[in-house]
Amino acid sequence: MNPTRDGDGLGVKLVLVVDDETDFVATYVRLLRRQGYQVITATSRAAGLAAVAEKHPHLVISDLRLPDGDGLDVVRAARGVPDPPPVIVVTGYPSDETRRAATAAGATAFFAKPFAAAGLLAAVQSSLEGTA
Repeated sequence: MNPTRDGDGLGVKLVLVVDDETDFVATYVRLLRRQGYQVITATSRAAGLAAVAEKHPHLVISDLRLPDGDGLDVVRAARGVPDPPPVIVVTGYPSDETRRAATAAGATAFFAKPFAAAGLLAAVQSSLEGTA
């Protein structure tokens, strides 16, 4: 059994952040670690897909535009694993079309960059509690 997915709800929650913008990655890491989450990061689609498969995160936060492809592939991959984690999508290019595409792929929340830290943290908490 993967120790980060112990199933008892008592362990530290593992959050995967997939974003190629270093400033945003640093912001996610700082915000999430302050809340007690364990954070791993990936800066590309390929690395994000590998982390979903290998690390079994409790939650995924993914950018839509990644240097090597579409962040929706990360959403679909996360939603396709056994015991799928919720996925929050963040983009610097928000539109009704991208929101619909993210929702159709399985995203539980959608944020435009820049985002309010409090709003993101509320979405993280509700997603992890299954109330998103």
